Amino acid sequence: MEKVCNKLISRGITISACESCTGGLFASKLTDVPGISAVFDRSLVTYTYRAKMEELCVSEETLSKYTAESRQVAEEMVSGLKDKTGSDICVSVTGLAGPGGGSDDKPVGTIYIGCIYDDRTVVRELSTGSDDRSYNRSIAVEEMFKLIDEMIG
Repeated sequence: MEKVCNKLISRGITISACESCTGGLFASKLTDVPGISAVFDRSLVTYTYRAKMEELCVSEETLSKYTAESRQVAEEMVSGLKDKTGSDICVSVTGLAGPGGGSDDKPVGTIYIGCIYDDRTVVRELSTGSDDRSYNRSIAVEEMFKLIDEMIG
């Protein structure tokens, strides 16, 4: 995580995040790194449908059709964040942290991470296979950093 943060700092790549199932954990890990204030703009915790719609312009139709824990919502979240902040790289996360709330189609531990950099958007789906909330949140944050590292090279 620190390696990725140092890449962002040394290259002057600004970053913003929007978090649902991680509830600010990603921002917390970012701010553990000295000097990150040079590039870290903001992280929005958009836990509810209302917050996703108001802060990130996620459509009510998308939320109703696919639920908040979906590839489509992760993509709309990160797109809305990019429009709002103009940061060089934007990342979103949404999913089922657990221990409850899963279904056969979307079991607990299903997480979606969206990332935009250089006009390229990637949405990655994870399945942790766990219903442990802390574990799922930690894995989501690790995967957010991995995706950012891949995107910036």
